[in-house]
Amino acid sequence: MRRVVGVVLLAIGAFLIVLAPLVRFQIGGNLIAAPADQYGVSKLEASGAQYFSIKDLKVLTGDLGITVTTRGDVSQAQGDTVVWDEFTAVNDVTNNNPGISITERRSAFDKYTGEGVTCCAVNIDKKPIKIEGQVYKWPFDVEQKTYKVFNSTAAQAFDAKFAGEDQVNGVPVYKFEQTVPPTKTETRSVPASVMGVTDATGDVQVDRVYEGKNTYWIEPTTGSPVKQEQQRNEVLRTQDGAHSITAFSATARMTPETVNDLVSNATSAKNQITMIKVTLPLVLLLVGLALLIVGFFVLRSAGGSRSVNGKA
Repeated sequence: MRRVVGVVLLAIGAFLIVLAPLVRFQIGGNLIAAPADQYGVSKLEASGAQYFSIKDLKVLTGDLGITVTTRGDVSQAQGDTVVWDEFTAVNDVTNNNPGISITERRSAFDKYTGEGVTCCAVNIDKKPIKIEGQVYKWPFDVEQKTYKVFNSTAAQAFDAKFAGEDQVNGVPVYKFEQTVPPTKTETRSVPASVMGVTDATGDVQVDRVYEGKNTYWIEPTTGSPVKQEQQRNEVLRTQDGAHSITAFSATARMTPETVNDLVSNATSAKNQITMIKVTLPLVLLLVGLALLIVGFFVLRSAGGSRSVNGKA
């Protein structure tokens, strides 16, 4: 009977030792992923922003409130890919001018790495796009290197360079900075008088040109953004380059409430990852080793008892 117990202990111990790295590198990796059924609301503020008001046909200055609502399309999630829809509304609080900018975006990305995937009718304001780079999240175990991050205003990805370590609400994070060079985003008609063109009547064709700098604070274990700042400068420019006016100029920062929520979510996810990828494998390994040692001594004891009984 003692021999049977020893063999069972050895078998269970060996199983737990083999299971430990599987939990660490395979099972854990499959359990930790961006959700298909995501729902979240983020808010940003921009003080002293300037923008061209279409209804007023002039540049206004005011404090802006920006609300970003994200919802996962569970029906389109398949394999490693999840699909999220985003709705962004910008309101001028100072001048009581709601809806100065409303945009929609549909994105697909790898739920483990956060890298964009061109599928599932991805678009910005119903216009099909090619999506690449990091979208909503960054890969797990973020490195101190340059990543490409998708920029929805320019509809393309640009480098976000590692800019150092930092802390947000006491949580260690990596800081990344992305510079977007002047990029034409659309062509439209604007009254010549608005553009200051005196030798023309009616409308003139202008290009909307965007450039900006985006800063991301990323919790490195989870790849979760916990804070973001967007410096955005856009102009309307006649196609001969002779005349231009401000289309949109603002520095938008996440509200403290949004940052608190993101930090809380990232901390919770980090604790889960630590449990799955560190604590649980370590416990399995230690228990497995202990069972192997106990099983070995039980078998050895059983062998010794059998020898004594044989001599008798």
